[in-house]
Amino acid sequence: MFLEVTKELLSGLGVTCQIFFFTLMIALPLGLILAFGMRSKFKPLKWLIDTIVWIIRGTPLMLQLIAIFYGPGLFSETNIWSTFESGRVVATVVAFSINYGCYFAVIFRGGIGDIPVGQSEAGHVLGMKKSQIFFKVTLLQMIKKIVPPMSNEIITLVKDTSIARMIAAYELTFAGYSFMKNEGLVWPLFYSGAFYLIFVGILTLLFNYIEKKLSYFK
Repeated sequence: MFLEVTKELLSGLGVTCQIFFFTLMIALPLGLILAFGMRSKFKPLKWLIDTIVWIIRGTPLMLQLIAIFYGPGLFSETNIWSTFESGRVVATVVAFSINYGCYFAVIFRGGIGDIPVGQSEAGHVLGMKKSQIFFKVTLLQMIKKIVPPMSNEIITLVKDTSIARMIAAYELTFAGYSFMKNEGLVWPLFYSGAFYLIFVGILTLLFNYIEKKLSYFK
C-alpha cells in the first residue's frame, strides 16, 4: 500500500512541478515588464498597470483561479480550456502567472528603485546605451537586492500549487486527498507534506547558494 500511495503522490508531484516551473517561466518576465510599466512616465499606462496589480494583489488567488477557469464559460457556449487534465493545468498556470507576475512586479520595481541614480548617470557619461546600463549595471545589483523577497514568493508558490485542487487538477495534495476520500486513509494526505518539505528544502539550499554567489556586491 505504501508503494502504491508513493507512486500516486509522485504522479501528483509531477503535475505540481509542471505548474511551478511553467508559472515561473511566465511570471518572471511578466513581472519585469509590469515593473517597467509601473515606473513609466506615461501616466495612463502607469495608472492602468498599478490598478491591475492592486486588484490582483488584493483578491485571493483561489478566486482568480476559479474566475479564469469557469469565467469564460459564462460568456460563451464553449469552454476555452480542455476538459482533460492538461486544460486544468494550463488554466492554473495562466492564473498563477498573472498573480505572481504582479507580486514579482512590485519586487522588481523596488529593486530597480533602490539602485542609485548616479550610477545610471555615470553610465551615460561613459557613453553606454540605456540597454547596456540596465543589463550591466542595474540588473546585476537589482538581482542581489531582490533574491531574499523573491525566494519567499517562489517558496510560497510551491505551496500555492495545492490550490489547483479547486478545479480538480490532479496535483500533489489532490493525490493525497483522493486516498482519504475513496479509501478512508488519512496518512497519505499528511505524507504528501513530506514531498513539499523536500521541494522547499531544495529551493532553500539553492537560494542560499545564490545569495553567497552574489556576495561580491557587498
